Amino acid sequence: MDTAARRDPVVSTEWLEAHLNDPAVRIVDASWHMPDARRDPAAEFESVRIPGAVFFDIDSIADRTSDLPHMLPSPSEFAAMVGALGIGSADTVVVYDALGLFTAPRAWWMFRVFGHKDVFVLDGGLPRWQAEGRQTESGPAPTHEPRPFRASFDPTLVRSLTDIRANLETGAEQVVDARAAGRFDGTVPEPRAGLRSGHIPGALNLPFTDLLDPKTKGLRPAEELANRFAAAGVDLDRPIVTSCGSGVTACVLALAMDRMGKPGTAVYDGSWTEWGGREDVPVETGSARSGEKA
Repeated sequence: MDTAARRDPVVSTEWLEAHLNDPAVRIVDASWHMPDARRDPAAEFESVRIPGAVFFDIDSIADRTSDLPHMLPSPSEFAAMVGALGIGSADTVVVYDALGLFTAPRAWWMFRVFGHKDVFVLDGGLPRWQAEGRQTESGPAPTHEPRPFRASFDPTLVRSLTDIRANLETGAEQVVDARAAGRFDGTVPEPRAGLRSGHIPGALNLPFTDLLDPKTKGLRPAEELANRFAAAGVDLDRPIVTSCGSGVTACVLALAMDRMGKPGTAVYDGSWTEWGGREDVPVETGSARSGEKA
């Protein structure tokens, strides 16, 4: 695949089907579900998957020493675990998930954070693939020979608690929260126990579901995405940091920014699980404050 001239971070099901047997294309199932869904993505992967896919567990390819869920691992850990899946630095990686577009962008962003540019998300994921009657397989996934993967950390794509705290003072970056409006406003309790309700002061709210096509479960066209961001009060000409519940659906917003021709959006890795779980940071409730710079 000639990706040098390619801007869109999303590939079609037609493209992937045509490249199923390309040895330089690695297909990754990055499915994950909220704990209350009571679903086992690894078991579902063995039940049905796109042929040749490997399973990318965002809870395992993570910092195991952190109390927060699926935080970024070190570059060396990422390189070792991805290489063990048979993914090399020269490969084109296509990521999908079982819900259409939910957790695949998290894996896409992780590859980007660790310096791999040749990575894309499958538009509509497994649901669209199956709805179109394309080939699937089941059973234990075949093992792959490890490939050398070189990882180099790009700090411009990641924000920490310290960064977000500092931004409260400077307002240099807009914080855009991908959670549903009720969680953002604080009118609906958080699905994770022990977290306060509300949002980072000054943040804007753009639920990630607003960016998806309800029919195809894929990402909306660039023009529609821009309209959604504008309606949420986001200035696309100013720096943006995305956030969500645990750093997963924030990556859908980052993917959308990339589709709009604005790559390099940073993600707050700890997101609300970190911020809302602390007592030493401020929390706001209610709707976003219109026109505020934050």
